[in-house]
Amino acid sequence: MAKNNKITQIKALEILDSRGNPTVQVTVFSGKEKARACVPSGASTGIHEAVELRDGDKKRYHGKGVTKVIKNIETKIAPKLKNKSLDQIDKILLELDKTDNKSQLGANAILGISLASARLSARLKNKTLYQYINQVYKFKNKTTLPIPMFNVINGGQHADSGLDVQEFMLVPAGIKKYHLQLRAGSEIFHTLKKVLANQNLRTAVGDEGGFAPKIKTNTQALDILVTAIKQAGYRPGKDIFIALDVAASAFYQNDKYSFEGKKIYSGDLIEIYTQWLKKYPIISIEDGLAEDDWTGWHLLTQKLTKKSMLVGDDIFTTNVDRLKHGFEMNVANSILIKPNQIGTLKETIECIQLAQKNNYKVVISHRSGETTDPFIADLAVASGAEFIKTGAPNRGERVAKYNRLLEIEFNY
Repeated sequence: MAKNNKITQIKALEILDSRGNPTVQVTVFSGKEKARACVPSGASTGIHEAVELRDGDKKRYHGKGVTKVIKNIETKIAPKLKNKSLDQIDKILLELDKTDNKSQLGANAILGISLASARLSARLKNKTLYQYINQVYKFKNKTTLPIPMFNVINGGQHADSGLDVQEFMLVPAGIKKYHLQLRAGSEIFHTLKKVLANQNLRTAVGDEGGFAPKIKTNTQALDILVTAIKQAGYRPGKDIFIALDVAASAFYQNDKYSFEGKKIYSGDLIEIYTQWLKKYPIISIEDGLAEDDWTGWHLLTQKLTKKSMLVGDDIFTTNVDRLKHGFEMNVANSILIKPNQIGTLKETIECIQLAQKNNYKVVISHRSGETTDPFIADLAVASGAEFIKTGAPNRGERVAKYNRLLEIEFNY
């Protein structure tokens, strides 16, 4: 006998994320069954992302409280969703907000309900979350385990290392099994700590669990990574590759990029990447140029699309309309997917499927302010995404996603 899949109650709670800032936890009930989801928060956020509402009361959590969001959920949204089918929740949520950027109710309110509802619906159908998402959204891709991208050296807005490039990642793309990819990431991470210590560089970690050493240049960071890969017993460019999240919007102003102490144009930055690609085993460059530098992105794509994944994050913000413009402009060849950039699971999946239809590679991503909710691990498997980035193999909120992928690999 099929279980009732209608919402009977929604509760919301203000909790802390991995940076110690408030965020939203939502629990959705259907009779005696319930499921919850937690909403992450970004530090390096694109200006085109859906709106994350905060209280603004400086006397409480320095203005970052989310009590207004909690109130929105329990007084404005929950009554409208009571007795509604879980399968229709995202559609109703979008109708309730009526804004393109979720500014009325807040993307952090909407996303929590959206993800918790999907998890509850999967439970009521006796499906794992990834099975449910894959089947309900009719993915053409089979469920597969993504290759992890481990952010092991932090720069940009994720740390005070002084590096312009925000993330230096290890990508075990030459290793077939997920558990062996995870093992490699862990082993190189710990070897990297020793390499840094031997060079009298600090081994404190940044927001995403990677090390945040005071390094003078980006190429020094790349050299250190290659050394750690070799010392851990792996082969750079064969077993392990490197990925970068440049987050170029953070140092772009007045058509110029402030990079390594110089003011340069997009063409100059592209030439730097070209030289790096010749010297280092780099297979992915994310946000190599700024979020609205469409002309520069077009040039970047023309020159480097055959040599590297060119991943659009801030330029696309998990937004179908911006992605379509990217196709028109011949921009990037891959997309980063962050559910909280757009606000609902439905819209997130529409963006994934559009990217896949146009042969863009898909990278499912966490945020710098995370929780232990591993939802994106199931999303990555369900969608057949090629990659997942969820930080270093370090810190509970990051490892929760990696461990969930282990469970999927061995138990299902």
